[in-house]
Amino acid sequence: DGRLQLGELRLHPDLVMLVMPELGGLPYVISGMVAAGGLAAALSTADGLLLAISSALSHDLYFKTVNPEASRTRRVTLSKALLLAAALAAAAVASTRPADILAVVTAAFSIAGSTFFPALVAGVFWRRANRAGALAGMLTGLFVCVVYLAVAHAGLRALVGLPGPVTLIWGIQPASAGLFGVPAGALALVLVSLLTAP
Repeated sequence: DGRLQLGELRLHPDLVMLVMPELGGLPYVISGMVAAGGLAAALSTADGLLLAISSALSHDLYFKTVNPEASRTRRVTLSKALLLAAALAAAAVASTRPADILAVVTAAFSIAGSTFFPALVAGVFWRRANRAGALAGMLTGLFVCVVYLAVAHAGLRALVGLPGPVTLIWGIQPASAGLFGVPAGALALVLVSLLTAP
């Protein structure tokens, strides 16, 4: 299973990096610096994602669509509350200790790519792209990606109650569900943009 065997101790591959300085006989300070570097990298990624989530929900969703008259104080307060809610939701998911965290992370990147990539690229490089097309592309990419994840992943099949064995299209693993979501989202974006007003 990829674990390193050290006598009676078996280490997960992610933990091998943290014990290598100690195994090599380096001073404790070096081991501490390696551990601090790994923790700093994880925390900087986590806080960046939490800030992006809370500001997207408070500014893009609440202020732009729900309440355009909201004061700056109200938006900042809502952003802080949403930051706390997102952090608690992430902690709740982490507390379940998913067996394959790599699959969860790759699924998240597939979903994000399927949802946002076509809209971002078209918004920058295609003047004919419009709001309806971007929304259609995002929803289509999200739907296609999530459906493929549910069909191709054994755990998700069981969770949603799909009978039968796992079905892979062209042998593409669930981690690469974005290979279906991105083109579907791009096609929907183009079609809806061309069929609606510029």
